[in-house]
Amino acid sequence: MANCKVYLIIGLAFMITALVLGSVLLVSATSQTKNLGTIGTTYPVVEPDLVEEVKARIDKGKMAKIMEGHRQNYKPKDIHALPTAKRDRTFFVDMTYTLDHDIPGENGEIMYKRGLTWNPLDYVSPPELVVINGESAKQVEWFEKSPYYKNLKIKLLISAGFAAPLIKQLGRPVFYLTKTIADRLQLTAAPCVITQNGKNMMVQEVKIDE
Repeated sequence: MANCKVYLIIGLAFMITALVLGSVLLVSATSQTKNLGTIGTTYPVVEPDLVEEVKARIDKGKMAKIMEGHRQNYKPKDIHALPTAKRDRTFFVDMTYTLDHDIPGENGEIMYKRGLTWNPLDYVSPPELVVINGESAKQVEWFEKSPYYKNLKIKLLISAGFAAPLIKQLGRPVFYLTKTIADRLQLTAAPCVITQNGKNMMVQEVKIDE
């Protein structure tokens, strides 16, 4: 029974982590070299060829610019846009989940039957979230003046715009709001603040002057 509980908690923790955290794309360039062996007598290189050295530096500079461009212009395909909040509104989201299929154990026996209902908030506490439109100067300004700005435990998600320039501007991590997260938390407007309230998640939409 204890092993079953551990299995369930691990699964829940994984689900919550996947739910509330955006993914960061790291673009890296790789090169492959092949050793062709040694032919004839070899001597140490006393001075590199000046032309080749300059060319190598130019190539590295071009690659760095290309990579920086990828980072600046990266945006996931499933980023989920939200309209601007028209009024202050607070609502609660029931995180209760019902299994839609049986989960077998190692020996083929059914550990958890279809229809089992549980609330992941009984086992894990997700981080607090703030969602803004990254293309709205007013919403970015609101966030900078809010008490959430300096709290790095709070995850900042954007429903529009690019994360890279905001990371530089705000000096903190920025994630993307995906449709999966928006649907699970029933998000309908930005800016909004999402926190745990007992066994529910509380969503607070904030009206600001655009």
